[in-house]
Amino acid sequence: MADERSDTRPNARAQISGFIFAMLLLDDDLVVAEANHAAEDILGRSAKRLVGSKLADLIDLSESGVAGRLDDQDAQLVARGVPALIGEQSRVLNITISPLPSHPGWRVLTLSDAGQDDMKSSDEPDASLKAPAILAHEIKNPLAAIRGASQLVARKLDEKDRGLTTIISDEVDRIAGLIDRMQELGSKSSEPVEAINLHHSVRNAMASVRAAAKDRAELIEEFDPSLPEVSASGASLEQVLINLLSNAVDACAGQEAPRVTVRTRFVSGLASNVFRLSRSVRLPIEVSVVDNGSGLDESLGDHIFEPFVTSKPNGQGLGLALVKKLVTDMGGRVSCKRDDAAGETIFRLHLAVAERAQNRNMS
Repeated sequence: MADERSDTRPNARAQISGFIFAMLLLDDDLVVAEANHAAEDILGRSAKRLVGSKLADLIDLSESGVAGRLDDQDAQLVARGVPALIGEQSRVLNITISPLPSHPGWRVLTLSDAGQDDMKSSDEPDASLKAPAILAHEIKNPLAAIRGASQLVARKLDEKDRGLTTIISDEVDRIAGLIDRMQELGSKSSEPVEAINLHHSVRNAMASVRAAAKDRAELIEEFDPSLPEVSASGASLEQVLINLLSNAVDACAGQEAPRVTVRTRFVSGLASNVFRLSRSVRLPIEVSVVDNGSGLDESLGDHIFEPFVTSKPNGQGLGLALVKKLVTDMGGRVSCKRDDAAGETIFRLHLAVAERAQNRNMS
């Protein structure tokens, strides 16, 4: 019986092929000898093209200390948040290097995208959000009681004194709205994804923000009309774009010619490891929201997508955290970069092509 099971057991090559993180086998000259499917996704090349290539020609690690560690053939390494350049794309990676004692000089290198906490299930909310979400639920009941009491008191007051109860009701509503957003962040549920027209959602979001922004900033479209349908929730995607566009309008409001540009394009070589799907997902559709404002507070660094982090004097720090959750729920990723040379701040969304659009291209 044991022999029968061993006959059907996946061999080492099948196991490595199924990994959701990229794996490269490197010889003593740091030339790729083997690469799995996830490596094809993250590096944007087929395994056939990867094999025989020098690692330095595939990934630029010069901005990190990892490149120096590669000179030591016996060095082990586990590094998170390593800045890297793959082609023309700046990435932040998690990297491990494991020497093979049985074959001196040979090493196994693994890569995963550090931009989205890939190894965490997207169905599981961030631990930092669970406590606020629970607290929010407990606060809602007394808030409703306060609002009801203020309405009862208002009926017994003269008209000139009812302004105070109006303030109470308005503040209760404001807090309730904040709590609703906290609960959204802590929620395990997500909207189902489907094939949607990307530019329809983008234009809906731009119309909403344009109406609210009036003349505070010019909103510009730079679309690639040939893009296929994307895999997303239409409502969630519009909410994400409204949040990003609203922030962009605020960010550039003080400029002489405030401008927000939305660009769409097809990019290759970008993928994300989606834990709940147990596979790497290609994310070739890019939506960029670009503003010509002065940029984010540098002290915020990589924390801008964390809850309760904000540079706005009256900000709540929930908008970008909600953006990240909604994008992650759709299997995509979101990132931010400052281009000082151009004087622009760029938020990028990367989404998957809808399955039916993929099938049409293959037929």
